[in-house]
Amino acid sequence: MNATLSTSLRRALNPILPARLKDERPVVPVVRLAGAIGVGGPLRPALTLASVAGPLEKAFATKGAKEIALVINSPGGSAAQAHLIYQRIRQLAKQHDIGVAAFVEDAAASGGYMIACAADEIVADPASIVGSIGVVSSGFGFDRAIERLSIDRRLYTSGENKAILDPFSPEKAEDVERLKEIQREVHELFIALVKERRGKALGDDPDLFTGAFWTGQSGLGLGLVDRLGDIRSTMRERWGDKVELRLMTPKTSLLKRLTGRGASDGVGVSLSAASGLAEEALDALERRALWARFGL
Repeated sequence: MNATLSTSLRRALNPILPARLKDERPVVPVVRLAGAIGVGGPLRPALTLASVAGPLEKAFATKGAKEIALVINSPGGSAAQAHLIYQRIRQLAKQHDIGVAAFVEDAAASGGYMIACAADEIVADPASIVGSIGVVSSGFGFDRAIERLSIDRRLYTSGENKAILDPFSPEKAEDVERLKEIQREVHELFIALVKERRGKALGDDPDLFTGAFWTGQSGLGLGLVDRLGDIRSTMRERWGDKVELRLMTPKTSLLKRLTGRGASDGVGVSLSAASGLAEEALDALERRALWARFGL
């Protein structure tokens, strides 16, 4: 019987099997956190707390788990969503009293690095990108373009600052200063978080908190990561060759699995296909710009 049971069947029957037939392989739940944070579109979901809460809860609730592994591949994005994901991971780790290890693929930069700091250990590939501990805001100014096209901008607000940094209006120095103050606050939060989590492991490089980024190899010397490697070799070294890396996936409806989108998404696309495609194109450009900053 022991030789004929499939892995999935054995896992299901494991709680009621006799001790001699139980599968005692160590289990490490794996949660993938990939993509631009909070930046998505109709055809590509964003990396947000809502999108990862399910897999995280499932991972930490896994009975007998040795530790939790996070596979991170993100150039950053929304500071708020990155912080929310970071907080949820720390809350669950404390609640279940279990260690967390983060494994960096192409990048754990900016908000991606903030999420990685939720782990007790950060492991990176030597060629991956880490760091970028800073805050950036970007946009476009269309005021001169619409002037050349003889287009009137009609904007009505209640509140003098309601249309701050409107891309179709000339930029104002006081608006930029207000934005920079917000950036400073978020940057200070980010720096404090990294210092708290990384502690004495951090080096004293003057560029550490300037938004600069490094390879995993250089990041090791700076204390941004703890070791170089990958999830499979690290977990085998730690828990043995029989360790099971169990990927946690979000629950999806049958319709979403068949069509690649939810029912409400399908209605939205059919009613406003042109608008949806335009939005997706802009989102794709924004995601591409985030990755391009790191040469990826």
